[in-house]
Amino acid sequence: MFKNDPSRPEVADGLAAALIASSDVPLLLLDGNLVVVAASRSFCAIYDVDPATVSGCDLAKIGAGEWALPQLRALLRATASGTAAIDGYEMELAKPDAETRKLVLTARRLDYGGDDSVHLTLSIADVTAIRLALKAKDDLVREKAVLLQELQHRVANSLQIVASVLLLSARRVQSEETRVHLRDAHQRVMSVAAVQRQLAVTTLGDVNIANYMRDLCDSLGASMIRDHDQISIVVTVDDSTATADVSVSLGLIVTELVINALKHAFPSHRRGIINVSFETTGDSWVLSVGDDGVGVPTGENAPKPGLGTSIIEALANQLRAKVETADLNPGTRVSIVHA
Repeated sequence: MFKNDPSRPEVADGLAAALIASSDVPLLLLDGNLVVVAASRSFCAIYDVDPATVSGCDLAKIGAGEWALPQLRALLRATASGTAAIDGYEMELAKPDAETRKLVLTARRLDYGGDDSVHLTLSIADVTAIRLALKAKDDLVREKAVLLQELQHRVANSLQIVASVLLLSARRVQSEETRVHLRDAHQRVMSVAAVQRQLAVTTLGDVNIANYMRDLCDSLGASMIRDHDQISIVVTVDDSTATADVSVSLGLIVTELVINALKHAFPSHRRGIINVSFETTGDSWVLSVGDDGVGVPTGENAPKPGLGTSIIEALANQLRAKVETADLNPGTRVSIVHA
């Protein structure tokens, strides 16, 4: 705000013009008719304007007329009348034989404290380089997304080939022990493939856990449950999201636990339900996979920790969580708890 003696408005005009001229940023002082009262040295240098001729020149006639934009003039007149203010208005400045520039303009009406004359300040920020950098970044993100999709297709194909070879080898070998190991390896590859398939259809960024778990369990059920009237998988997940890395670990844990339940919880065509749940409270969360099957044998019949158990513990440690097992009588529940 400029204060002045109403009888001497030229004092305030001179002070304003001096301040504008000395500014290190592109800045114009305009009167109510959009005639330039003063221009900063940086404006003249950046936009190739002769400092000696710019003062007293109509904004529309600066340079080769590149500032004669109807919408800009309408906004400036509205600002001069006090009905609007330009704040972050984006425009393109097209000058003959020069690269089009992307500008962000800000205009304010000045209060001269009793003087009836109208003055505006117009500041100009050139964001051409920033916009080009953002475009390059967006292009790079899109390119990486295409490459990632191609990689995912190749990984999926490779996993299918490896799984097929393992299953074919299991059918050919004579040793029952070797056959069991090969089939176990086949299931491990299929579990990774199931996780990979679900993440392949997600967008970049955080993953919606509910959709991810439902799709994953649908995939596991479709490939491993022969009779869906006999065994079913129920998914209960709150509206949570997680990064892709965390989602991979959660998906692998769920896959291992669901496969383990399908292998051991329902012998002799026993009917049952596998419950998969994920619940968050603040920064804490609990992932659980439970069943109403025969439970885990105890005593001498208790199973020795296998590869699946090691995988689950390793993934839980990676997530800074702990593994808890509960006897549901009937059935078993394994929970991964991150507190």
